[in-house]
Amino acid sequence: MAGRIRREDVEAVRERARIEEIVGAHVSLRPAGVGSMKGLCPFHDERSPSFHVRPQVGRYHCFGCGEGGDVIAFVMKVDGLAFAEAVEYLAGRVGIQLRYEEGGAPRPGDEPGRRRRLLDAHKVAEEFYREQLTTPGAAAGRAFLAERGFDRSAAETFGVGFAPQGWDGLLRHLRGRGFTEAELVASGLVSQGQRGVYDRFRGRLVWPIREVTGETVGFGARRLFDEDQGPKYLNTPETPLYRKSQVLYGIDLAKRDMQREKRVVVVEGYTDVMAMHLSGVGTAVATCGTAFGSDHARIVRRLVGDSGSTGGVQLASGASVGGEIIFTFDGDAAGQKAALRAFGEDQSFSAQTFVAVERSGLDPCELRQAKGPDAVRALVAGRQPLYEFVIRSTLESYDLRTAEGRVGALRAAAPVVAGIRDAALRPEYTRLLAGWLGIDDQDAVRRAVAGARSTGRPGGGRDEGRPDERRGRPDDRRGGRADGRPDDRGAARGGPDVVHVPVARMPVPDRRDPVAQVERTALEVVLQLPEHVPDHFDDLAADAFAAPAYRAVHEAVRAAGGVAAARAAVQAAPGASTAWVDAVVEQAAEPVRALVTELAVAPLPEDRPESLPGYVRDVVLRLVEIGYTRHIADLRGRLQRMDPGADAAGYQAAFAELVALEGRRRTLRESA
Repeated sequence: MAGRIRREDVEAVRERARIEEIVGAHVSLRPAGVGSMKGLCPFHDERSPSFHVRPQVGRYHCFGCGEGGDVIAFVMKVDGLAFAEAVEYLAGRVGIQLRYEEGGAPRPGDEPGRRRRLLDAHKVAEEFYREQLTTPGAAAGRAFLAERGFDRSAAETFGVGFAPQGWDGLLRHLRGRGFTEAELVASGLVSQGQRGVYDRFRGRLVWPIREVTGETVGFGARRLFDEDQGPKYLNTPETPLYRKSQVLYGIDLAKRDMQREKRVVVVEGYTDVMAMHLSGVGTAVATCGTAFGSDHARIVRRLVGDSGSTGGVQLASGASVGGEIIFTFDGDAAGQKAALRAFGEDQSFSAQTFVAVERSGLDPCELRQAKGPDAVRALVAGRQPLYEFVIRSTLESYDLRTAEGRVGALRAAAPVVAGIRDAALRPEYTRLLAGWLGIDDQDAVRRAVAGARSTGRPGGGRDEGRPDERRGRPDDRRGGRADGRPDDRGAARGGPDVVHVPVARMPVPDRRDPVAQVERTALEVVLQLPEHVPDHFDDLAADAFAAPAYRAVHEAVRAAGGVAAARAAVQAAPGASTAWVDAVVEQAAEPVRALVTELAVAPLPEDRPESLPGYVRDVVLRLVEIGYTRHIADLRGRLQRMDPGADAAGYQAAFAELVALEGRRRTLRESA
């Protein structure tokens, strides 16, 4: 396992990765005032843009849904990556070689520049295969697609290509592009034989398998010719880039719909994914030659937003808490066996899990051909809970018309119900089981389930009273703080991640409160344009802000060194306040960090560059004046309550302080 990514390397990635470019790949941004850009939020549906990016502070914030953070946090959210993975992805984009602490080393394939070289080789290979699909030799491949209802546009959308029948077509092409034999063997694009290296895929239809970021890491290839003695489907072997237990075909195309709909549909093949997407089910993905496992579940959980807490529950309204995972299986014995495997995996994540069964035995691709896109959508709409499917499938093996059959079915189904980890669902399925069996004595069914639970936990269940050993290990924790920074709990460490429940946001005062609005605007300019902020700001006392939320931000600003430190940070990187805002976030308490980002990104009323210095100065001086006014009012109240005869010295001191404060306020107004 790789060690923790060095903090200075994380900071270098954060500074060099331009947030407007990373966000711009997902969101169409347009200018929104001086130094600000905006667009439609990628994290929730909206018609008018409320998603703002401020490049000079390296932050984004949506004023509609509240999502915000730095460039690393954006990649984590939009691509469903853990912290370390997001840093590694951005490092590859900006050309930074990461270093790891605690005696760790880069992951296999991450030697200086090597991972990038392997990714580049796959990119060139994908282009080569796509070009070959239009050649005369690929007629069989084009016919295969046409017979299944896929035209040229569909092939282009999914990147489908053709590997020519020769032994070294791709090999020669990649050598001509400067790739070495060692790189090509490591990539899995070629195989090593006794007579040398040769193309792994030959005479096959080829689908690119991509990471969630959209980068191709492997291929799946379908046999076309009878003389091909290989398996029907051949995938890239395990490589530094490609691990079949950690990739899902179509995830790059499905991720946006998955995030929006909080749903994923898991199918069994590449053409099934194509059929689903072309039928309007844009959340479909497929495993690549392996069963849906815990690593796949982890990828899905990040994208559908499952919190990793207790199991998903179906509400009376039909809505579900957490995302939906829908498996499509045939209605035959093989489909039931696959559903039982999925039942075991369902215990490792908390989404509502369903099964969509086509009783006629058609897969989604065949269903689209035979009955059209509406039938594909109806298949998904007609899903049933996975638990129900597994239990009912178990009961089908018994003759429930006889006492012996009912008893045998109860003995077989009780362990399945006992294996449901969700304590809220188990009693309900116990009641349903009694009804499906036709047994009036529900107590007998409950005893059978309790007995099965005491002897074992089939289906992967675990008692809620016991810790989940896999999730609870300290070295398996990941992805820490709201601002996307590493923390001491292992955020930048490799390995499985735990999705943390977001912290509560600090409540902010009503925008209609004029004093609170001045406090807010002052903090906005201090975070965004510190080079124009007058020294008066650093003279403000800890109680200068009346609103608790803004007082907390002010405390973080003071802890980060105030305006003096901000100017030094801006002087080190003219025109950018990224390091300054990062320093404030570092000092802020957890619930306050999101508010710091919001203030750092908020659009300013003044959009003329030449007027910004005067605008910033006036805003800060207005806040200072409010502080003077508040203090003067307190002194006047105190003087009214004092007895000059009893405490002449105290009265004179308070009166002198009042006169001095009024003088400073007068001077401030004149200078403003």
